[in-house]
Amino acid sequence: MVLGMTLATYTLIHVIISLVAIASGLIVFIGMSANKRMDALTALFLTTTVLTTVTGFFFPFAHVTPGIILGVLSLLVLTIAVPARYAKHLAGGWRKTYIITSGIALWFNMFVLVVQSFQKVPSLHALAPTQKEPPFGIAQLVVLLVVASLTFAAAKRFRQEPAAIAKKVAG
Repeated sequence: MVLGMTLATYTLIHVIISLVAIASGLIVFIGMSANKRMDALTALFLTTTVLTTVTGFFFPFAHVTPGIILGVLSLLVLTIAVPARYAKHLAGGWRKTYIITSGIALWFNMFVLVVQSFQKVPSLHALAPTQKEPPFGIAQLVVLLVVASLTFAAAKRFRQEPAAIAKKVAG
């Protein structure tokens, strides 16, 4: 039991949160690449990314695992991304700080998705049973390139002013 749920139920909830974080994060980065704020989806992305990271710590474990280390790193980048977005309102250098740190958080989530997919999906597991085989490395490289490209495009193109400044100028 984890937080009053069976491990299977807890895992399902964790996976759903993770998939929502990844999907919303990809949409947010595509939006930023087109210079769109997407405030509601951004809040969903950051909230579910924090939730998936935190819920990962509640799984039973006997020692420090690569997943625990990645979770700690994810929380570190999120402690920069969230204030950059909401406390600093993307002003000045905080805009790129937010884009880079949230891009790293998205990449961490997608990295774990690939790891878990190669562990749990039989056809992928057959291709890379130890995750040291080329198909696993290629999948991780593709994920890294996709997220890096989206992050670079967002850093280059996302120039929209924070909502409060935009309203003040328009009003």
